[in-house]
Amino acid sequence: MQENSKDARNGGESLSTTPTPTQVSKKPRVSFSITEHEIHNEFSHHNRNVARINNGSFGSCPGSVLAAQKSWQLQFLQQPDDFYFNTLRKGILHSRTVIKDLINADDVDEISLVDNATTAAAIVLQQIGRAFAEGNFAKNDTVLMLHCAYQAVKKSIQAYVTRAGGSVIEIQLPFPVTSNEEIISEFKRGIEKGKSNGKKIRLAIIDHITSMPCVVIPVKELVKICREEGVDQVFVDAAHAIGSVEINVKEIRADFYVSNLHKWFFCPPSVAFLYCKKAASSKFDVHHPVVSHEYGNGLPIESAWIGTRDYSSQLVVPAALEFVNRFEDGIQGIMKRNHEEVVKMGKMLAESWGTNLGSSPEMCAGMIMVGLPSRLRVSSEDDALRLRSHLRECHGVEVPIHYQGLKDGEEGVKDKDGVITAYARISHQVYNKSEDYCKLRDAVNRLSENLLIRKTFYPE
Repeated sequence: MQENSKDARNGGESLSTTPTPTQVSKKPRVSFSITEHEIHNEFSHHNRNVARINNGSFGSCPGSVLAAQKSWQLQFLQQPDDFYFNTLRKGILHSRTVIKDLINADDVDEISLVDNATTAAAIVLQQIGRAFAEGNFAKNDTVLMLHCAYQAVKKSIQAYVTRAGGSVIEIQLPFPVTSNEEIISEFKRGIEKGKSNGKKIRLAIIDHITSMPCVVIPVKELVKICREEGVDQVFVDAAHAIGSVEINVKEIRADFYVSNLHKWFFCPPSVAFLYCKKAASSKFDVHHPVVSHEYGNGLPIESAWIGTRDYSSQLVVPAALEFVNRFEDGIQGIMKRNHEEVVKMGKMLAESWGTNLGSSPEMCAGMIMVGLPSRLRVSSEDDALRLRSHLRECHGVEVPIHYQGLKDGEEGVKDKDGVITAYARISHQVYNKSEDYCKLRDAVNRLSENLLIRKTFYPE
């Protein structure tokens, strides 16, 4: 059932009635550019004693967007009935329309707003699980994913797919990686394995930007391979994409595409959009995992009401776009500067530590992996977590650490002291300064030179 355009509760009135402070264009204002002082003020709520170079995990929300969120929250608290019947759905429809234009979707009905990429994965994987459980798919037909898929997605596959009789194939991607061809080659091998013994690949899950280790994946090329090889459905998990890389869903051609708006698009946590291509929406049985009285009215409407809760993060998307448009060249300018700065800082760190970058600069967006000195002796994921905690608690540096264990027969990448087994994932966002990365540089250099300090967080 499609959205009822005449039901005001579902946002059917003209967007001009949407209660937003200003009508926002996706085009940046060319006559005005935000100043460094204004950026500082927008993020004055950040802890100034911490080098916050982990935007990739939780994102960042500027003060002006937080103010817009508070305004929406107060509107609800002042008169909840009026807000529900006359305001909420129109505001969500406005946000969905902004997203539709940003990602070049054909129709606003292809856009749903959900809590995060994990919720979107549940929506996609539940309908796959139902198809297995109801006998529409053969036992051991498969779901394909990259080995570095987000852990919550892997757990969702366990919860909804494998317990219903489906199988899973994880495609091992190389890391460090230097070219798209390496990824494409491994993906083709995974497709071949997935189709072996007469099996069918019912779903391919492809990251647009992997989380850990972070690499920009050649998503258009991989989706094209899926189409050529007869994969039933393609779901692009692009949690980090919007605000980091350009998105054109008509060119990507996936059935489903999700991206978090709170990571790189300055919304408060948590909100994501899920694009569901119209053909996929009519063909596949997709529903929000929380069933409300809107069940059966289409995914956008189901997602817009899952019971009484705070919907303000879904309503501030136009305010986030207004913030973005204060920068020179808008979101394109932000993405370009974040990429250039994170590459510059990554190279500075690698040179100081005598290590390497985890990928070529062309394969990163606003995040990059930097090898840590082998002298740190990171030998497990627990070691990596302890190092991350030590940097946060003792040095005021917030940065994720990736453990890169060696496979059998693998030599690995070496620095002057041995094999590099850990990488720092650094992010760059508009509020970051070079001092943030120097703080990390100096902390790691001190740790790598001091065996006694290392022993305090690496127990024997």
